[in-house]
Amino acid sequence: MGLTIGVDIGGTKIAAGVVDEEGAILNTFTVPTPATAEAIVDAIASAVEGAREGHEIEAVGIGAAGYVDDKRATVLFAPNIDWRHEPLKDKVEQRVGLPVVVENDANAAAWGEYRFGAGKGHDDVICITLGTGLGGGIIIGNKLRRGRFGVAAEFGHIRVVPDGLLCGCGSQGCWEQYASGRALVRYARQRAAATPENAVLLLSLGDGTTEGIQGKHVSEAARQGDPVAVDSFRELARWAGAGLADLASLFDPSAFIVGGGVSDEGELVLDPIRKSFRRWLIGGAWRPHAQVRAAQLGGKAGLVGAADLARQG
Repeated sequence: MGLTIGVDIGGTKIAAGVVDEEGAILNTFTVPTPATAEAIVDAIASAVEGAREGHEIEAVGIGAAGYVDDKRATVLFAPNIDWRHEPLKDKVEQRVGLPVVVENDANAAAWGEYRFGAGKGHDDVICITLGTGLGGGIIIGNKLRRGRFGVAAEFGHIRVVPDGLLCGCGSQGCWEQYASGRALVRYARQRAAATPENAVLLLSLGDGTTEGIQGKHVSEAARQGDPVAVDSFRELARWAGAGLADLASLFDPSAFIVGGGVSDEGELVLDPIRKSFRRWLIGGAWRPHAQVRAAQLGGKAGLVGAADLARQG
């Protein structure tokens, strides 16, 4: 199969891109993300039509945040869009006249990294995305493992603290409450409130209050050595690395790929994640260690991965 289109549904825009067999994006087209669920289907179709102009397209892959059924056709539940058992595959196919594959966005990003990014050369890869929340994907034996019902790898909602912090999913103590961009901001605000003398730079980057601290401020302050910002990254890394150690016990991959906005800080966060991973890995002194690598494709991983999954069929 030749060219396919990948679609990434974001909070503010829907991006469609023509992708070749080597993972290169040949053309893109974006439209604003509408407010209603039905309008989003129309927007997806518009983005696909815009991207495909001048190209012979074989199929379309859509990355959607939420639970996607085992047939890669229906969005069972989406947390940020009012989709409940939404037959997205059928609706988009009717509008664009091409075969459509629907996949969870984190799975699509994981597949993109495995095929064309940091996972190349590995048969067994676990990906996590440290963004606003925490997502993931499982590739074992060169295959994307989705589980019987299609909703595996929701790593962010593994409960790591019994009766811990309330999560947006309704449970308590989920991993993403301790290892995510949202958690990073919470750590920074708490530490800045407790020791403002150690957060002078961090506070100055916002409005001077702890409530004004945003993720970009924590990153910038940490790069400049602000003690509170650096310590906040270390706390996030401690939780992330410990979680990877647990995943190693489950899947024993040769590599962990860490993506998402938090990973953009590179070794600032990856080095302490590796240290925490080694600290908590059971039998770590006597067993091989998986590599912990930074994702390479950035924000285009989901689009590229969705397109390639459409190519796979």
